[in-house]
Amino acid sequence: MNALASTSPRPWWPQGRLGFFALVLVYAALVLACLLTLLAAGDLSWGRAPWHNLLKSASDFAYPSFLDLWFGPERLEYRSEDGTLLRVENRQQVEADFLAGLGRATWTTFQIATLGSLLAAALALPLGLLSARNLRAPRPLALAASMVLDGCRAIHTLVFGLVLVGIVGLGPTAGILAIALHSMGTYGKLYAESIETLDMGAVDAVRATGASPSQVFFSAVWPSVLPQFVSNHLYVWEFNIRDSTILGLIGAGGLGLLISEAVSLFQWSRLASILLVVVVLVTVFDALSRRIRHALL
Repeated sequence: MNALASTSPRPWWPQGRLGFFALVLVYAALVLACLLTLLAAGDLSWGRAPWHNLLKSASDFAYPSFLDLWFGPERLEYRSEDGTLLRVENRQQVEADFLAGLGRATWTTFQIATLGSLLAAALALPLGLLSARNLRAPRPLALAASMVLDGCRAIHTLVFGLVLVGIVGLGPTAGILAIALHSMGTYGKLYAESIETLDMGAVDAVRATGASPSQVFFSAVWPSVLPQFVSNHLYVWEFNIRDSTILGLIGAGGLGLLISEAVSLFQWSRLASILLVVVVLVTVFDALSRRIRHALL
């Protein structure tokens, strides 16, 4: 017995505190390498007049455009350099129209995040079951499921969106599919990790009775992991609400389109209004999901 123990291979990486310290050193070396290479290439720059630009942008953001709904001039005149009157607009009416469009865009963004998250959760469930090591799925199927989930996680939502806009055209459909394909990798990984934390004693007891795989799943696995699945779904759903706000940049609709327009026209006050809506939307959803998660505990 001692001879066998003496001939067992040693781990290639230090264990315990020494191993953790070695990982910290590797991380510090990576950070230092990133900084040194950026400095050597001259890519770390503050640009021209950074403080002036910061103060100007801050002053624009300090007055969100929605305030014009109450305080905007009802007769704003635009004149040329020689004083010729070009046009007159009612800022309160213009802002009211903008806020109506902002409301429609917010609903579109919520639709994209909601339907994309639900589709991702449904598609990821069988892949998560196959990739969970303790369920002992056939190795080729488990390996294929893990590769699919890793690939979906590795490709950013915007990349999926760019490809899908070219396939299905502009609109929310491309955004829903982009959210679903990227989030499928996240859902699958979370599902597999939740299943791998199960007490396999109960699962093996049900399996020993001669139950089919579906009976084992619904009798021993599903009741134990359902609260974690719901919690994971709420977390990814909340993340996708934030993520879907930028899909409009590539033509998927929603708040991203308004953000793109505001940035391209340097309308920082309108961008401030849009970002406030995003913050409120995420904050409200976070509060609701937190209550649901506490109810599941």
